[in-house]
Amino acid sequence: MNWEMFYLTCFLVGVTLSLVAFVGGSLHLPHMHFHLSHGHVAIPGAGGGHAGIARGPEMPVFNFATITAFLAWFGGTGYLLTRHSSLLVVAIIFFAIAAGVSGATIVFWFIVKFLLTHDQALDPADYDRVGVLGRVISTIREGGTGEIMFSQEGTRQTCGARSEDGKALARGTEVIVTRYEHGLAYVRLWDELADSHEADRTVN
Repeated sequence: MNWEMFYLTCFLVGVTLSLVAFVGGSLHLPHMHFHLSHGHVAIPGAGGGHAGIARGPEMPVFNFATITAFLAWFGGTGYLLTRHSSLLVVAIIFFAIAAGVSGATIVFWFIVKFLLTHDQALDPADYDRVGVLGRVISTIREGGTGEIMFSQEGTRQTCGARSEDGKALARGTEVIVTRYEHGLAYVRLWDELADSHEADRTVN
C-alpha cells in the first residue's frame, strides 16, 4: 500500500464512520450536565426529599466524534498533498496531522459549544414519586383505594392511591406521597405532615 492509498483509506474510514454514527443515531457522547431537583417535599424518615446540583462526567477530548474527524481531515489532506504536490513524505505527514488535529478540535468545540450547552441528562430522582405534593381526584375510602393527581417534570400525572393510615380522604384533599409500591401511592394529609414537621422544629 502506497502513501496515497493509505491517506485515502483513512479519509474514507473517517467519513464513513461519521455518517454511520450520524444517520444511525449512535453518536451518544458522555457529557457534562447540571441537574436541579424541584417539586419534592422532604419527608422525615421517608428519604424522599432531595435538592442540589448533580454533575455528570465531562466529555473526553478523545471520543468517537473527534477520532473520526481526525481520520477524515488527516486522510483528506494527506491524499490531496500526495497527489497534487511535490512535498516530501515527512512534510506531508506533518501537514496531514496538523489538519487532523484542527478538524478534531473544531468538532470538539462545536459539540461542547452548541450541542451540550442545552443538553440535560435524565436523573431518576426527578421521577421519584415519594415526596410529591398531589390532590385527591377520586375519593379514597377508609381502607380502600382512590386516585390522586400530581405534577412532575412539568406534566400532570395520575395514579392509584391509598391512605397511609387507612383513613378516608375526600376528593380535593391535598396529600403528600410517603411511599410508592406496586403502582400505588401511599399518602398522608399535607396539613397533617406540615403540622408534624413544624412541631418537630419547635421542639428542636
